[in-house]
Amino acid sequence: MTVEIIFENFPNLSENQKQNFRKLEELYKDWNQKINVVSRKDIDELYLRHVLHSLGIAKFITFKDGSSILDVGTGGGFPGIPLAIMFPEVHFTLVDSIGKKIKVVNEVVEGLQLTNVTTINARVEEIPGKFDFIVSRAVAAMPTFVHWIKGKIKKESVHTVRNGILYLKGGDLNDELKDYRAAQVYNLTDYFKEDFFETKKMVYLPLKYKG
Repeated sequence: MTVEIIFENFPNLSENQKQNFRKLEELYKDWNQKINVVSRKDIDELYLRHVLHSLGIAKFITFKDGSSILDVGTGGGFPGIPLAIMFPEVHFTLVDSIGKKIKVVNEVVEGLQLTNVTTINARVEEIPGKFDFIVSRAVAAMPTFVHWIKGKIKKESVHTVRNGILYLKGGDLNDELKDYRAAQVYNLTDYFKEDFFETKKMVYLPLKYKG
C-alpha cells in the first residue's frame, strides 16, 4: 500500500499535508532500522495499518482549531502524528513511558517540521493539564485506561460531541465496555473498504462530570 490510499480516502488535503504524508514512509523506515518501534511486517504496510488506521478518528470528528488532544501510549506516534498532519491548527501532546519510542517520535516530528506537536516521555498520570479529547490505540482495557486519564479532560465542550475518549481497538469489546453505557462503538469498515479494517473499531466514550 502506498500513500495514495490516504489521498483516496481524504481527497481534500492541502499540498503541504500531502507532502507530509509522503515523507512518513521514508522517515519511519529510516528510524525503524535504528530503533525498532514498528514491526517489520507493519512497516511495509505503514500507510494502511498505522496511518489510515489512525485517521479513522478523523472520519468521526473534525477537531476544531485551537483545541488540544492528548495521545496516550503513542508508541511510534500513532494516532497522534497522522492526526497532527490532518489538523495543523490543533495542538497534540504525545505521551509514552518508553524513551526510545519518544525518540523516534521526536525525529519524525522534526523531520516533518510539525509545530503543533509536543512529546513527553512519562506515564500519563504524571502529565499536567486538561484536554478536549484523549486518543489512543489499544494500550489497555477501557477501565484501566479511564483510571489512567482521570481528571485530564476539559469540562467545557466546544465540539459537536462532548469531550471524552476516542479509542481505536479491535475484537469483541462487550466485556470491557459493559460498565460504560455511554460508550459508542463505530466499525471502521463504515469508513474504509480495506479488509484490514474488518475487526477494527473506534470507541467514543464521552466523560460525565459531577457538579
